[in-house]
Amino acid sequence: MKILFLEDDPVIGDIVSSYLAKTYEIKHCFDSNEALGYAENEKYDLYIFDINVPGISGIELLKSLREFNDTTPAIFITAYQELKYLKEAFGAGANDFIRKPFELEELQARVENLKELLNIDAEVIINDSVSFNMKLHQITKDKKELFISAKESEILHYLIKNRQRVISSDELLQNLWEYESMPSGDAIRTYIKSLRSIIGKEHIVNIRGEGYKFQ
Repeated sequence: MKILFLEDDPVIGDIVSSYLAKTYEIKHCFDSNEALGYAENEKYDLYIFDINVPGISGIELLKSLREFNDTTPAIFITAYQELKYLKEAFGAGANDFIRKPFELEELQARVENLKELLNIDAEVIINDSVSFNMKLHQITKDKKELFISAKESEILHYLIKNRQRVISSDELLQNLWEYESMPSGDAIRTYIKSLRSIIGKEHIVNIRGEGYKFQ
């Protein structure tokens, strides 16, 4: 998932871009003219724009992009508290709005929410010969389409989404199963073994005594 991030504060910009770069591909810009140049020359899956930036405001920038039929989803971040900025942001074509100060996890949750709602980045490139489409429960390997079970797809998606962390079997069980239908840890090992046989052991690493990590 490619994100164009516009934030002129170097400290906030570095903190946010470093955090998001653990999961997404980030291009960080410091003024609206620079952001406009990138938006015109590259395709992005999401915009995250501060409102008060050098040049035209983030809101005016999005208005300009929308006038040229750029439908890329957008999240605004701002220190402004006035309701009028919220209204202007949505009037310009924003999909979400978050006020500073905010938790990094909240911003990522909003990114993931838009990703799910708008079916952004349904296909994940794992390596040069393997890709994963979580919506179709499909892995393409060496140009051959392989369909996996819905639960295998959920597990792989969860690992990819949380690639910056080691995920335990208990976490997978608690997040991907209802309590009444929760299987044993052996089931997780079976699912992981099946996925590793398809995409390669090097992409789902077994961290002894802790769990699994996607890389």
